[in-house]
Amino acid sequence: MKASSIVGVGNTCRGALTRTLVLVFLATFLWLQIYVINLTTRDWPSQTTANETLYSLVPQELHRFLKERHNASATTNATSGCLTNPEISEIRQNIDRINSEQRVYNEEAFGPLSPDAPVIVVQVHTRLIYLRHLIVSLAQAKDIEQTLLIFSHDVWDPDINYLVQSVDFCRVMQIFYPHSIQTHPHTFPGEDPHDCPRNIRKEQALLLKCTNAQHPDLYGHYREAKFTQTKHHWWWKANRVFDQLTVTRNHTGMILFLEEDHYVAEDFLHVLRLMERTCKHSCERCNVLTLGTYLKTYNYYSDFSRKYLGNTAMQKELLRGIKKREAPAIQEGSINLPTTYHSTQLAQAAPIWAYHLLPSLYNHYQKAEVTPWISSKHNMGMAFNRVTWTKLKKCASLFCSYDDYNWDWSLQRVAQSCIPPSKGAGAVPRVDSGLIAMMMRAPRVFHIGECGVHHKKNNCESTAVIAKVRNVLKSARNHLYPTQLTLTVAGMVPKKKLRKGNGGWGDLRDQDLCWNITLNTDLVLP
Repeated sequence: MKASSIVGVGNTCRGALTRTLVLVFLATFLWLQIYVINLTTRDWPSQTTANETLYSLVPQELHRFLKERHNASATTNATSGCLTNPEISEIRQNIDRINSEQRVYNEEAFGPLSPDAPVIVVQVHTRLIYLRHLIVSLAQAKDIEQTLLIFSHDVWDPDINYLVQSVDFCRVMQIFYPHSIQTHPHTFPGEDPHDCPRNIRKEQALLLKCTNAQHPDLYGHYREAKFTQTKHHWWWKANRVFDQLTVTRNHTGMILFLEEDHYVAEDFLHVLRLMERTCKHSCERCNVLTLGTYLKTYNYYSDFSRKYLGNTAMQKELLRGIKKREAPAIQEGSINLPTTYHSTQLAQAAPIWAYHLLPSLYNHYQKAEVTPWISSKHNMGMAFNRVTWTKLKKCASLFCSYDDYNWDWSLQRVAQSCIPPSKGAGAVPRVDSGLIAMMMRAPRVFHIGECGVHHKKNNCESTAVIAKVRNVLKSARNHLYPTQLTLTVAGMVPKKKLRKGNGGWGDLRDQDLCWNITLNTDLVLP
């Protein structure tokens, strides 16, 4: 065979191989394109379904609170943590202006606030989806037009501001915590680059000469701004509302504290008024009213019966388990109270009972439990008046110095070791706590937040919990608006050894800031 023929055959083979490779590449590319398109197309229905589900939970006339603002694309980097110095300066100016103006929106429509009308204070961070549903629930509450609704923010967010200023069903005010991480990203109270790392040992910190080397917490850790801010913000807003705002500094009614991931029943104001009247007539020592609970099964043994439990083996076993753990008899003439269980305990026993409703909890004569205030049980939907606030503020030094970054644990310490027990009339036995709570056994405030400072999940915008809460309230609708409360009084609680705080509050700068907030002095911050 001639050499030229051999070369021609070689070129032909190489050409065929090249064409084959090109075809394979094109076929692979085309297949990938189709696969990606299919995946994208498959996602659209789920997104649409999610939006439809979201809107289906809300009455048509309140859909306006779920809609994005028209110029949302123009939102600044307010919540991204990437603010420039001029942007931070502008936000500070806006905060100073609004705090100084103390504007009450919708006052021209609803008139001046009555001295004893409920004031609702909502602590807001960045969880817009939950805040939308809280506002929707408030819009459906009876007598909401009589209240003042104060939103207390620790982040300047144009979308949240737009939502709050769209509320038109009652008086509204915005206040802004002025010492936030957002406005102080690189200096105290934010994260100063010269601060000590959280987990460094004190010996190393002293060698490093970081700013707060001398002041770790009781567990040897150094401060974290994202945790200390919540306690600062809570204390600041309480001082602000009770003592500094013109519209509320002489207010005599109840101040109800909510958070952005709460949801209220339509009769929550009716029940709050009923609890307030019941305190005056039957429990003068009750000084904190609690409308919420962290339990997700709103059942207690005294409310159980075969009629509601049914006859399944799982339900019988649950009943036997609760009987075994039943608390001893309490005060003479009152019913037995069981031990109160955390939602996770009941969920482990019978997970299908989550958000289960027993009709006996929402009946004509509904029950409220009277007990010493416990931070982990009675801090949701918590209300108190100026008399109680005056007692708390007298203990500001302890609150501000107690080494615990949680505002509610700090109040627990104050209640046990600073506020003297009340000697008022009523059936409450003498206890070693200055805060006595009256808590609704059938809650009117629900916790819908799946994510927050301490809890992270993959999907923080799930509407599943909201749907469950709405189903509970729908089932209970015929039993809302009780005309009388039946009090069950917890027995004598032995004085417990005061536990150590959770730490996170050893830095003297945090303690000084908290104290200066109490005194309402001009703070010198960078």
